[in-house]
Amino acid sequence: MENILQVKNITMVYPTGVIANKDVSMDVKRNSIHAIVGENGAGKSTLMNVIFGKIHPQDGDVFYKGEKVNFRNPNYAIKAGIGMVHQHLMLAPDLTVAENMILGIEPKKGKIFLDTVNALETTDAVSKKYGMDVPVNKKIKDLPIGVRQRVEILKALFRNAELLILDEPTSVLTPQETEVLFETLFKLKENGKTILFISHKLSEVKKLADSVTVMRDTRVITTKDAAELTEEAIAHLMVGRDINSGRIAEPENPGKVRLSVNNLSYIDYENVQILKDINFDVRAGEILGIAGVEGNGQSELVNILTGLMRPTDGAVSVDGKNIIGMTPRQIRELRISHIPEDRMENGVADIASLEENFIVDRYYKSEFSKKGRLNWKYIKDYSVDLIKRFNILTQSSKTPTGALSGGNIQKVVVARELSSDPELIIAAQPTRGVDIGSEELIHDLLKKARDEGKAIFLISADLDEIIKLSTRIIVIYDGHITKHFTDCRDIRGMDLGPYMLGVKKEEGASGKIHS
Repeated sequence: MENILQVKNITMVYPTGVIANKDVSMDVKRNSIHAIVGENGAGKSTLMNVIFGKIHPQDGDVFYKGEKVNFRNPNYAIKAGIGMVHQHLMLAPDLTVAENMILGIEPKKGKIFLDTVNALETTDAVSKKYGMDVPVNKKIKDLPIGVRQRVEILKALFRNAELLILDEPTSVLTPQETEVLFETLFKLKENGKTILFISHKLSEVKKLADSVTVMRDTRVITTKDAAELTEEAIAHLMVGRDINSGRIAEPENPGKVRLSVNNLSYIDYENVQILKDINFDVRAGEILGIAGVEGNGQSELVNILTGLMRPTDGAVSVDGKNIIGMTPRQIRELRISHIPEDRMENGVADIASLEENFIVDRYYKSEFSKKGRLNWKYIKDYSVDLIKRFNILTQSSKTPTGALSGGNIQKVVVARELSSDPELIIAAQPTRGVDIGSEELIHDLLKKARDEGKAIFLISADLDEIIKLSTRIIVIYDGHITKHFTDCRDIRGMDLGPYMLGVKKEEGASGKIHS
């Protein structure tokens, strides 16, 4: 089978001095699904940006369809038949789905006016063609993350890409959406398309890929047929050591209830009931996991717990103190930390430095500022310590956070939240988009916090993560708790599935601790 793409001896050094790719070579066969894996900062996204013409390396060559290419910018790559879906979404939030879809190639009515009907019909036809329905009239900013990702993928497919680059495309998708995407990718392959698939989820790589390229420390370690590699072998090649993916040991003796949620309900501005009579407790020294397909009320529940939204009815108390009506800062002052589900929207300010992001919730405290002036020397030392402890790959503590890889940005968020000396940790999608080595680190940190007596409420779309970490599990569907698993030692994903889909329901299910 002939190669559609070859990269030879690519070396990319950023102006900051960071080496992102070093002598990278790779062949991609036409009409195949080629996975690229590696830890955060291994150089995967940089290599994709080189291929797509977004950045230009100091050395090396790119060959596409047998010809040497040097795309001046992504527009030239798109015209040549290369499409790319970026890890951090590149959509215009104030435009509708249809407007984003046709942006740059707008159908016109006459010479001036946008043909809105044509745009809507085109978007609807494309979404149906690929089995990925999207609400064509809604603005991007009003859509869940998973739907936004679908729009990005459809936008690339709409431009008739022969080579489609997907950078962490499933990091924000539910398992059901992921299955739909995979079906689409297999159909695209059958129709002669080639897919470059960057992912941290090794089970997906094994399921989807024909070939796998492993990168580590900015270099290519090997390229092999996927059939020759196990998940364990890929993980070892990525991080240079074995990874422990087994369930963590049960806590010895959970303590008192720290977080108590009682009869909580929420009706949104469109008069849709999102949460309905939610009840659960979280004790010191345990991890309560909540499993469910995204979009069943988890985001609203987290926003209520962290003071970003107010419920329609019900009560939330921390150590017996009602927190409804408190501001986010007042809630954080109760030693509550929050790892948000969307690191770019709610987790960091991307143009601010790591130092600024580390202290954004504590800059006013005495160790960080005196008489209204920030103590930058202390802040730098503090930040450097967090960078080392949480293994954040960066050139400097003053680097803009947005310049880091997605997984390293996630570690900035986790470092800030776990270093605040919390007693209650609300962790929403804590390992979304991170590599297997970083995932293990974050899991170990959450276990350590649990063993130190912290109460942890874990929200995750990753069932393996929920099962690995949770002391107890509640399942949510359509804003209701449908099941409470009090013993998780032998639980499997198939046990949770029927309750996640609403096929089964335990009457009056509640996550309360009954003495």
